[in-house]
Amino acid sequence: MESQSVYLQSLGAAETVTGSKHLLIAPGFKLMVDCGLFQGIKSLRERNWVKPPVDVTTIDAILLTHAHLDHCGYLPLLIKNGYRGKVYMSEPTRDLTELILRDSAKLQEEDADKANRHGYSKRNPALALYTTKDVEAALLKFVTIDVLKEYRLTPNIWFKFYPAGHILGACSVEVNCYDKTVLFSGDIGRYQSEMLPAPQHPKAADYIVMESTYGDRLHKTSQLTDELAFVIKDMLFHGGNLLIPCFAVGRAQDVIHLLYKLKQEKEIPVSLPVFLDSPMAASASRTLLQHTDWVMISAKECSQMFSGVTISQDYQQTRKIIRQKNSKIILAASGMMTGGRVLEYLKHYLPDAKNTILLIGFQAEGTRGRALLNQAPEIKIHGQYYPVRAQVKEIGGLSAHADQGELLRWLGEFNSKPSKVYLVHGEPSAQEALRVKIKDECKVNTIIVKENQPELLFTIKNQETGAAEVNDQPQVSLHS
Repeated sequence: MESQSVYLQSLGAAETVTGSKHLLIAPGFKLMVDCGLFQGIKSLRERNWVKPPVDVTTIDAILLTHAHLDHCGYLPLLIKNGYRGKVYMSEPTRDLTELILRDSAKLQEEDADKANRHGYSKRNPALALYTTKDVEAALLKFVTIDVLKEYRLTPNIWFKFYPAGHILGACSVEVNCYDKTVLFSGDIGRYQSEMLPAPQHPKAADYIVMESTYGDRLHKTSQLTDELAFVIKDMLFHGGNLLIPCFAVGRAQDVIHLLYKLKQEKEIPVSLPVFLDSPMAASASRTLLQHTDWVMISAKECSQMFSGVTISQDYQQTRKIIRQKNSKIILAASGMMTGGRVLEYLKHYLPDAKNTILLIGFQAEGTRGRALLNQAPEIKIHGQYYPVRAQVKEIGGLSAHADQGELLRWLGEFNSKPSKVYLVHGEPSAQEALRVKIKDECKVNTIIVKENQPELLFTIKNQETGAAEVNDQPQVSLHS
């Protein structure tokens, strides 16, 4: 039999941090890892409407690393366009993905309706990328699996999930393909997370597909509670409000736990009001309470940390919170300020120097969050410009992504060096900085993946022999 090859092809998150879709192409089987939406600047968002460069009906299975929209948000459209296989994920990821996809569909339907009523869309009529009905169809494809357990897809391909520490349920994925191990890192979490254990991975891998979001920077090493307490005390001294644009899944819950600890330790006033104004964050918080086995704090503490938080139910309550004159802390989505209720607070809080806007996560190119980090003098919201007079601060240590040092630590914990590392999910400057670091410090051949350009991983010399049984652990067959 002629030799055949295994390729890696990224359909997204190649030289950018968004739209994660990675194909492992083996003889007779195509495996996709993640299926995310492009977010950020308009040119990226427009790519969600472009037909994929591969026939989606030829993809056999999808492995989902975690529930963020840039990793799961394209699933309904892929299934709508003909994908017929299953989507495998951890139990918390399944619950959070349903929340995120339903919210995504609802927002798209509302945006399309608004565009049609006001006539400002280039498309006539304006359409949602996908609908709630499409999400319902996608949910039927979801299959939950256990972490640290092998699942066989074909006689020659099996996979195993490892907790990645990024958000609740997030995993890295080990794929054994014809006796070679390809590890997809997903998004790698922090080694000193507020609530989640440190990221895990197998002892060895032949090829690693690795995220590089913070490949060019280090987070501060100071205590998060000290940094946050300082920001809050400064806000109280000026008599203003603290607005924390937060990612509804992950960061919101971490910040709530930090605020709970600060109040418990009397570092900030116990009576200081805290509002969570994000329906999705509220739902994600309830999901956390259902999966406390994934976190390092007790189920009791998980429940108690929400006791001092007022959850806003609707826009009417948002207006009431804004009208309250006393100092307060508001957590509102979205984390990059691309939409959501946070925009209403920004309209009122940005022009007042007494207020503070605290950024706690990655801010993609083209977002309002990136503009604020770059000290923009004004921000455009709903067609109007608002002057930036509020203090804008950042606590990088609250990010859910490993920094450069932690990425190198993660890579250095393998027992043997991989043959190659393929960098994805990063902006060009971050990827180049990390590539050089890995080359110099780890002595590993490192490649920055180009979108839609297949990378040859290895050649199968004798396919007829098939893959050997890897070990004595029982495996679950997923495909007959």
